[in-house]
Amino acid sequence: MDQEHVVELANSVAPDLGSQIEFLLEIDKLKNVIRRSKITDGSRLENTAEHSWHLAMLAIVLAPHAASDVDICRALKLLLVHDLVEIDAGDTFAYDVAGHEDKVEREQQAADRIFAILPPQQRDEIRSLWDEYEARETPTAVFAYACDRLEPMLLNASNGGGAWKEHGVKESQVRAYNGPIEDASDPLWALADRIINSGVAIGALS
Repeated sequence: MDQEHVVELANSVAPDLGSQIEFLLEIDKLKNVIRRSKITDGSRLENTAEHSWHLAMLAIVLAPHAASDVDICRALKLLLVHDLVEIDAGDTFAYDVAGHEDKVEREQQAADRIFAILPPQQRDEIRSLWDEYEARETPTAVFAYACDRLEPMLLNASNGGGAWKEHGVKESQVRAYNGPIEDASDPLWALADRIINSGVAIGALS
């Protein structure tokens, strides 16, 4: 038995179930996308599926600190959907200048392919979540985006500087990249600021 056979079995059960199962099996590939941040104990790099789960938990726990009313259920959907494109586009390191030059194009192409696996109505729904996150024009998307920025900071701060130290990241880069946290929450930005200052103090940031 293989993935194609499982999809065939689903198709034999109900309309649309085959394409839905195909999509769910496709996004399992997110577990193979390796990020640059190490987990808190520093023993290994996290994968993007783990990152997405952690973001969902950040949103649940940190929602009381949001500057605006946040639809937490929608925030969870945004966070679980937004990195699915990395299956094709890969993870672009936050401080990789060259990698960001074609990031938007790569991710748009990935979104077109991956979401098209779903039945049309669900395709449009999931794509709209991804577009909302990317546009960051709603309070919920602003908060979700801030969670995505904060999570790697928490990991780096917990393992002695992690990716910052390994890749020679500068304080100015971290402040610029993580500035959107301030748009979502004053307390979370105050925490980010203190993390950055601590990173400089221990030599993890220059």
